[in-house]
Amino acid sequence: MRTYRIADAARLLGVSDDTVRRWIEAGSLATTGASPVEIPGDALAQRAVERAQQAADSSDVLSSARNRFVGLVTRVQVDGVMAQVDIQSGPHRVVSLMSAEAVHELELQVGSLAAAVVKATTVIVEAPKD
Repeated sequence: MRTYRIADAARLLGVSDDTVRRWIEAGSLATTGASPVEIPGDALAQRAVERAQQAADSSDVLSSARNRFVGLVTRVQVDGVMAQVDIQSGPHRVVSLMSAEAVHELELQVGSLAAAVVKATTVIVEAPKD
C-alpha cells in the first residue's frame, strides 16, 4: 500500500503540516507507526472524503451532480457580455466562463461562497509511476 509523508498528505488535503500532525495526535488520522511518520493511502483517502463532506454547501438544493466544488470566489473578470469566475475549493482552482448577466444575478464577487458544478462525459485519471 502506498504511504505518504506529513508534508505530502497536507498538500493533498489542502491543509498545513501542523494540522496533519494534530489529526495524528488526536487519533483521527492513522499512521503506519514508521519513523519518519507515514500515513497509509487508504487512511488519507478516508480523511479526504470526510473533509469533502464537511465542505458541502448548506443550500437546500437537491442535485444529481456529483462533481461539486464548494469554495470561495477568488477572481471575477467581466468583459462585455462574458465573464470569468475563479473558485478556490481546497487545493482545487475551478474556472468558469459564464455570461456577465449571470455574474450580476448571482452577485458574485471576490470572497463570495459559491459551488462549481462540473458535468463531464470523459474523465481521464493518471497515476504516477512508482
